[in-house]
Amino acid sequence: TTMSFSENSPAQFCGIPLESDPTIFTDLMHALCGVRSHPLTCVDLLSLDPDDLVPGGPLALPGKLRGIILVYNTNPAYESSIDYEREKARDAGRGYAGRGSDEPMLWVEQIVPHACGFFALMHIVSNLSRLGVDSPYIDPDSPMGKFIASALPMSPPDRASFLESFSPIAALYNDCAPLGTSQVLHADDVVPGHYAAFIPSQLDGHIYEMDGGKNGPVDHDEWLDGERDILIGGTRVVKEIVKNHLDPENAHFHALAVVEMESRREQ
Repeated sequence: TTMSFSENSPAQFCGIPLESDPTIFTDLMHALCGVRSHPLTCVDLLSLDPDDLVPGGPLALPGKLRGIILVYNTNPAYESSIDYEREKARDAGRGYAGRGSDEPMLWVEQIVPHACGFFALMHIVSNLSRLGVDSPYIDPDSPMGKFIASALPMSPPDRASFLESFSPIAALYNDCAPLGTSQVLHADDVVPGHYAAFIPSQLDGHIYEMDGGKNGPVDHDEWLDGERDILIGGTRVVKEIVKNHLDPENAHFHALAVVEMESRREQ
């Protein structure tokens, strides 16, 4: 694939983390992906009990759940273990090397500081079709469509660097990053909270954890005993992470649901 670097230059992203606000995430998603993404919206996930969230439940989601975005304050030991396990795998020659059809999911390593909220959103919208190809949710000429077309055949390091300097996406991110009601944090600040995404694979139905700081996509199918319903399996994984990996000194988390609104399909 031929890439045009005319729209690229280093250090495009502003370094301000996204607030976990459903309106901010929805607006960014629509800007990144174009008109095809308009049936998708982000809403607060107000319970981790599937019975609350199903149609007719007290906290029913307004559409079909397609993915979950979790932001949580990790405990220091878990944060260190993520870095350690990734580097250990690379040192042993087991660093993630998937590209194109070799991959269960389209995954991008995060080398952009404080942008894990964007990475979680990107990992969901780009995997609603197999590796983001011919996606019914992404306009081909949108920033996300152009990024996927160029990035899919790249090695993981090249893909990470390409995104870091891809100005069409960075410009949209920079528009959204300062928005919200929280104090704006900057690149040099200590940022509490880490984002991860949970979504079924279009290849095998397995529910994956998509975290740009880990060593590739994390397949939770075995732990879930083959549960592949994102509402049931996704909330179960999130509960387990919240139970085991929250910082006890600052035990906060928030989840967003990416849902498909059937009523918007015709608009």
